Formats: sequence, structure tokens, C-alpha cells
Amino acid sequence: MPALMLQGTGSNVGKSMLVAGLCRAAFRRGLKVAPFKPQNMSNNAAVTADGGEIGRAQALQARACRLEPVTDMNPVLLKPETDMGAQVILQGKRIATTQARDYGGLRPRLLAGVLESFERLKATHDLVLVEGAGSPAEVNLRARDIANMGFARAAEVPVVLAGDIDRGGVIAQVVGTQAVIDPEDADLVKGFLINKFRGDPRLFYDGYALIEQTTGWRGFGVLPWFRDAHLLPAEDALDLPRRSREAGLKIVCLALSRIANFDDLDPLAQEPGVSLSMLGPGEAIPGDTDLVILPGSKSTRGDLAFLRAQGWDVDLAAHVRRGGHVLGICGGYQMLGRSISDPEGIEGPAGSDPGLGLLDIETVMTADKRLTRVSATHAASGLPLDGYEIHIGRTEGPDCARPFAMVGGAPDGAMSPDGRITGSYLHGLFSDDAFRSAWLEGLGVSRSDVRYEAKVDTVLDALADHMEEHLDVAGLLALAR
Repeated sequence: MPALMLQGTGSNVGKSMLVAGLCRAAFRRGLKVAPFKPQNMSNNAAVTADGGEIGRAQALQARACRLEPVTDMNPVLLKPETDMGAQVILQGKRIATTQARDYGGLRPRLLAGVLESFERLKATHDLVLVEGAGSPAEVNLRARDIANMGFARAAEVPVVLAGDIDRGGVIAQVVGTQAVIDPEDADLVKGFLINKFRGDPRLFYDGYALIEQTTGWRGFGVLPWFRDAHLLPAEDALDLPRRSREAGLKIVCLALSRIANFDDLDPLAQEPGVSLSMLGPGEAIPGDTDLVILPGSKSTRGDLAFLRAQGWDVDLAAHVRRGGHVLGICGGYQMLGRSISDPEGIEGPAGSDPGLGLLDIETVMTADKRLTRVSATHAASGLPLDGYEIHIGRTEGPDCARPFAMVGGAPDGAMSPDGRITGSYLHGLFSDDAFRSAWLEGLGVSRSDVRYEAKVDTVLDALADHMEEHLDVAGLLALAR
């Protein structure tokens, strides 16, 4: 069976990073390897080569395999729109918006799609490395599970369990997982590994041995904290640094409740001349901020209400009066206008809300979703840039006569007459080194030698080296063969 599944003792134990490192290690062994995650929950999606969307972590894992991401790598993507409901993406396309309590009714259809995608990857690769979601210890969800043991049992894939020692209680994490899961599920678990260790590993020898003796599972090693993990694109907004550095152009990004596709921030955070901060709920926009970014959102009107509840609309108005700059991306761009209308109730209850009024534009939500990679030309500088669009809605108004970019001969975005307020539907634009440097130079930042894409690839190699040094990588890969 050319597959191995890595599950975790909980969320955010490092599964995505571990699979990315294993992908690069397997690739360097000459294997044709592909990543796979049956079900992901994230509003940070990547647009695939086949015109769909998957979780950004799977796009990074595909990159570790030196593959273009395709929808089969993450056949089910849940995109939360409220605390109780989410949009359901199957094999790259939206099929429903459902409440959490009703999600189980979709299981047969979703599992069939998951297994179909998995079989296609297996048929065309030497190895498929599978990432679980959350934890198999959530046995209350087992009956409708397709993300962990529900998938592993259906596809007969061996499992290795990853525990996170940084959050404490890792012995209980691993031993407790075995104690609560079904014995037939436990039979699929072939071993465990410990992630995010800090300090002297000799202090954990007895604990490691205790896990082996108590569970009967083989240990595949203890992985020390990987210090460059923050240089890889983040999938969860909570993983973004609260502040990248103290000095430099002060950029503040508003951490909206349904923030989406915030990969635009990763390249900016690595610029030495930039201080990028994520502003949390209840925090005021600092008076010395140079640029405020309104990021994408999965629920634009809902997040506009959230923004106002924090008092950020008042802060933004004061920021603009002081001569500050504002950049709105996708949903953030829509918020900058005079109004946002959703007559069909596509993102929530039908209705219309006044926008922030910083751009003379209006947005109407439409059922059609724009989901594509694009090559564009920045209107102000004439520089080319690559990005992607992933949005619903049509935006029009006088300020669109000053577009941010041209995409295939058509204008994108809008700009205020004084050029300080800008909006665009384009995501991923700051990954382009030449454009990012020129754009930041216009804000007074000296050009740097940061090569973002090359740096990500270098970090993936360093991650694979780190795992080879501290884990039994050969033993892990052998489980799948």
C-alpha cells in the first residue's frame, strides 16, 4: 500500500509541517510523491492548476513534492462562514453551505469523493502522504468521520500519531488517544513521534520509553523545535506572528473574524524594512501606523460588522485624516466602498450594508464565483505580477476608473483620487519580488534582497534535513511500502 497517514493528538500539533517535510524527504529519495488531506477546515485556500481550491497547507506540501497543486490533494474543504456553518467544497467546487449539525448527512457523498481522489493519486504516484485533521481522539465525531480513522479504515492506510510536547502532557496525549479510540482503529496505528521539543532530549528518554511500553507502538523519534517554521506560509491566521519586527514601515493587518487567504502577508512579514502587526479584537489601530491592510474575508458583511464592533471604522477614518494609506484585498476591498449588497443571501441573510466609504465604489454579491490564477500588470508601475482571484461579487464605481491592475486587458480594483486608498481582488501579489520591492519603495522602504519563493524552497529543504537528522524517516517511509 503506497500510502502513510500522519494523524495528530490534537489540532495544531504540526501535522502540516511534518507532512511537508516528509514530502520533500521522499522526493529527494527519487520517489514520485503526492500529499493528501481528506478533509480540511480553512478559509486560507489555494487556487489549483485544475481550476478549483484546496487548503493552502496542501499547496505547500505539493510544492515540497515539486508538483502543481490539484484538487485531488484535498477533496473536501470546509470554509467556515459562521460559528455554526460552513461552505462545503468537494473536489474543488462548492456543493453546499451547511450547519454543523447537518454535516453528517453529507458523509456518504463526501467519503465517496475522498476515496475517488485518493485512488487517482495512488494510481499515478509511488507514494501518497496523508495528513489527518484535528484528532482521532474526538470519538464523539467518529461515526461521521472522514478525516482521520474513518478515512484510514476505509482506505486501509497505516497511521503514525504525532504528539505536541510544547503544549504539555504529551504522554497523556498519546497514551490517552489509544485508550479512547476503537481497538480496530488502534490496530492501524503503527507508531508515534513527538514534535516541537525544546531543551535537552535526554530529559524525555523515560517518558518516551513509557509511551512505547504502555501503547506497544513503535517510536519514530523526537523532533526538536524547527526554528524556521515561521518562514513557511501559514495556514491558520493564529500562526502569523503578532509583530514581525519593531522597526520599519509600520503595517497593521486587521485580524477579521473570518479572515481568508491571508497568504498575502507572508512575503511582507519577511521584508527587513517592514514591521507587520496583526491587530486583534479590541485593539486600537496605533496612531503611528503607515499602512492598514483589510484582508480577505469569507463573510464580508459579517466581518464588516465585526470591524465596526471593534471601533476600527473610527480608527480608520482617523488614520486616513493623518495621511495614512489603506489597502483592501478581496473582501477588504469590498468593505472600502459605499455599500455591499447581497440580495440573494449568498453569504448570509439577504440585505445591504453601508461600507466604510473610503472608495467611491459599490459591490453586489453574485452567485458566480471567480476562481482563477491570473497574470496582471500593475497599473501605476507597469510591472507584471502573478496572483489569483477567489471571490464572489461585482464591484463598480467612479474610483474603478483608477484601477490597481490590468488583468487580461480588463481593469481590477480601484484607487482614491489621492492614491492613498487602494483596493484589489488579487491575492498572492506580494510573492513577486520585483513588484513587492517596487510597491514598498513607493511607501519609502528601501529595496531588499529578499527572494521569497526561493526562500520558501530553501526552508523546505532545511525542514527535510531536520527531520532526517532526528526522526527515523526511512522507517516511516517503509511503513507505506
